[in-house]
Formats: sequence, C-alpha cells, structure tokens
Amino acid sequence: MRHPLVPLCALAGAVLLASGCSPGSSPAAGGRQAPASQAAASHVAVKDPAGIGVNELGQVPVLMYHQLTEKPASVYDRTPADFRAELERLAREKYVPVTARDFQTGRIDIPAGTHPVVLTFDDSTNSQVRLGQDGKPVPGTAVAILAETAKKHPGFKPVATFFVNADAFSATGSAKALTWLKKNGYEVGNHTDRHQNLGSLDQAGAAKAIAAGQQAILTAGGGDRVTSLALPFGAMPQQAGVAAKGTGYRYDGVYLVGANPSVSPFDKAFTPGAIPRIRSAGPKDADAEFGSSRWLDKLAEGKNWYVSDGDPNTVAFPRVAQDQVAPAFAKRARPY
Repeated sequence: MRHPLVPLCALAGAVLLASGCSPGSSPAAGGRQAPASQAAASHVAVKDPAGIGVNELGQVPVLMYHQLTEKPASVYDRTPADFRAELERLAREKYVPVTARDFQTGRIDIPAGTHPVVLTFDDSTNSQVRLGQDGKPVPGTAVAILAETAKKHPGFKPVATFFVNADAFSATGSAKALTWLKKNGYEVGNHTDRHQNLGSLDQAGAAKAIAAGQQAILTAGGGDRVTSLALPFGAMPQQAGVAAKGTGYRYDGVYLVGANPSVSPFDKAFTPGAIPRIRSAGPKDADAEFGSSRWLDKLAEGKNWYVSDGDPNTVAFPRVAQDQVAPAFAKRARPY
C-alpha cells in the first residue's frame, strides 16, 4: 500500500496533544525505562570519544521501504539495484543496521565510530521476503540483497524490521516466512491486519485492527512478543494512545510516515509514540527533498549524526549537550 507524505512536525505535535504525552514520555509505558545492562557487551568504549566525534544524542535515520521492482510505479517503489546501491552507501559511511525494537529502547550495540540505521519494510511484499524450495532467500529480494551486502561488508549487520499485515509474504506463506525472519535475527512488527487507515476508524475499530494484526503475527510464528507498530498511511488513531497500547498489544515504538531522521532514543525530545521515518529515494526522484539520499547527504556532513562510543551501556556525547539527556538514561550518561 502507498502512503501520502505527511508533514512530520504537524503530525508529531498533533500526536502529543492528542495523547497528553510530553516529548519524553511513552504512551506505551507511561514513560521510558532505561534498559538493563547487557550481560556481555560485544564492543568496548573508545578511550578518546572527542577524537572520533562521539555523539550518542545525534540523529538516526529510520529508512522506509515498500516494493522492490524493476519498473517502479510510485515514489515508494525502488529497483533492486537502487536498494543495493543504498545499502552499499550505508556500509561505506559506517552505518550499522539495528532493529526498530533495539533502537526504540536504546539497546544500540555497535562499534565505536559507527552510526545506527534502522531499515524498515512495510506491507510484507514478496519482493522483500521470498524463500525458494531450498528454504533460502530468492535472489533479488530485500533479504537476499541484505545478506549479500553483509557478506561483502562484515561490519554491516543483515538485520531489519518488517512491518507485516495478515497473510504476509504470500508466495512463501506467513508461517514459513515469519519463522525464517525470526530465526535469522530479523524483527517482525505490526502493520495492522488489513492495512486499515486508523485515523478513519473509531477507537474500538482502530484497536481491533491493531490487535488483529498482532494476533496474525503470533499465530504465524513471528515471535512471542511484538513490540513495534508502523501506522498504515502514517495515520494516527483519533485517540493517539490506542496505537501504543490496547487489549492484546503494547508497543515500545510507533512509526510514522515522515520526512526526516529521528532524534536519539536517549534524547529527552524522543517520542516513542511518533517516530519519524525517511522514504528511500534517489537524488532525482519525485519529492527527493523528503528522501533518503538528501538526508544521508546532510548527515554525512557530520554535524549532528549519532556516532557510537562502542559501549552499549553508556551514553556518550559532548558536554555542551548535557541538558538533552532523557532522565531515564541519566545514570548512563558519559559527557566529555
């Protein structure tokens, strides 16, 4: 399904007003909690954070993909070659993919000097995930291209979040496809059961659509807990809190159709109930000013992107940004 571009600042403001939440609070949990320390960190904090410009309060691109096709029919379509080129760029520029689940809760475990990126896929199309008779991804699909990029660039993790509807990945079958995704380290998130416009439904109808999508994932074997939701069409329910919490579901992160990077999950301005995403787009595509090529260019200037210190248990940043740290992460703060 395709989405109109949504003016993010207006939408985020509407979400906050409708939900009664302050910028640092979560409609899912009534406020964010700092995640528990990881038992064994796979990386070590850099000794000289200033030397590599560490800033874990910097911006993070959450990229949004839909259909991969050789003949794009809308601004939301990308060719497999375009997708491969974008992944190659991300790898060259030292981005490391993390799931939406880990991003929204601050569990960002990547090497020092690298940048997190969240790769998200909507609508559970066969161009994203399709398995052959041998149980392996069909060449040219998103998961196949991700694996190839990771093999070529060992620091580039083949992980992403797939926001699915009921009857996901029809050519493979929901049960087989979602089980494969879970087994291979991908996250399965909810996109409602039938891609309903939640803004057009009453409170009960919106909650029903979300809960039905959640149940479809659990029934198909996509995980025992679903923690992320992407809003179809970027449309927030009339009562915004319904998106994050209802009977049968509770989400740590709710994702919009936006047009700019997200602030860091450690920043007090981070709003887990309205996380912006960037549409994947080339520099000459329609509405390119809202797309990934433009934003990756801006982030590459290095003025305000997230740069890891290498330690997932600390939040390092220039001391001048001390006031930006969310209270839930204050004990992990490492200003320099």
